[in-house]
Amino acid sequence: MKIRAAAAVGAMAAGLLVFSPTASASPVCTSWSVSTVASGYGMLENLAFGGDGSMYLSETSPIGPGSIQRLTPDTVRSVAVSDVSSPGGLVVHDRTLYFATGNSTAAGLFGTPDGTVDVVDLESGVRSTFARGLVMPNGLARSSDGAFFATRNLGAPTGLTLVPSAAPHEPAVVRTDLGTANGIAIDGDTLYVSNTFEPELRITVMDARDPGGAVRTIPVDGFGPLTASDDMTVGPDGRIYLAQNLAGRILRIDPKDGSSCVIATGMPLTTSVSFGGTGWDSSSVYATSFDGTVRQVSPS
Repeated sequence: MKIRAAAAVGAMAAGLLVFSPTASASPVCTSWSVSTVASGYGMLENLAFGGDGSMYLSETSPIGPGSIQRLTPDTVRSVAVSDVSSPGGLVVHDRTLYFATGNSTAAGLFGTPDGTVDVVDLESGVRSTFARGLVMPNGLARSSDGAFFATRNLGAPTGLTLVPSAAPHEPAVVRTDLGTANGIAIDGDTLYVSNTFEPELRITVMDARDPGGAVRTIPVDGFGPLTASDDMTVGPDGRIYLAQNLAGRILRIDPKDGSSCVIATGMPLTTSVSFGGTGWDSSSVYATSFDGTVRQVSPS
């Protein structure tokens, strides 16, 4: 997400199937506890957990290049990848870290195709490029067949890009009717994409095997320009956990009936969420923020 740009405003695309209930954040949801894991980073965009017990963080700097940071459960910090231009979403698969670059406001507004999906072998440290030619790849998700999806939420057209698993991995825009597409998650073959700046927030649900096909939408609580949904994850309970940046909170959403509630507040500029991986509390959600803080959100 890039909050420095003016909010894009638009109506919901015609032909989308929408849940009939109006989205609301139910007050009956039990609040989870929030604690600080680490602070003092630059602007944190995304996180992912590796099988080695590390948390990987995409850190953006307003001056100069960003980096991919590594944080261990005992809060030891190190740089996993240096000199990364505007890092975005992160995905760890087996012993490989994938990360988006070129996630800058300027690239989105001017349509500059300088974005990549880069790869780092976590055993050897060797870095290479999986795909080139993306425009502002923000959120990043990997499908079961090894393809990648990236979101773009600024400029025109915003939407969803597919990077095929087969070489030469040529990116192709597959949807432009998702609004200011930002957060992304895949659960099995179900692909979820959230919008950010529209007055009416929603999550679009589609088949990852047919991303250009039929969709349905889930209304999301909040007024986009003041709430700004960001990245999300699907928990072990099958529910969606959505970071809302300007609202500084996390929503839990049932994708079956669209009901939602707020599980945590008071988290300024939250950008992404993920359940803990190896070495971390698997029942807790970990969240990054533009204020340079990593937080742990645990069931009370």
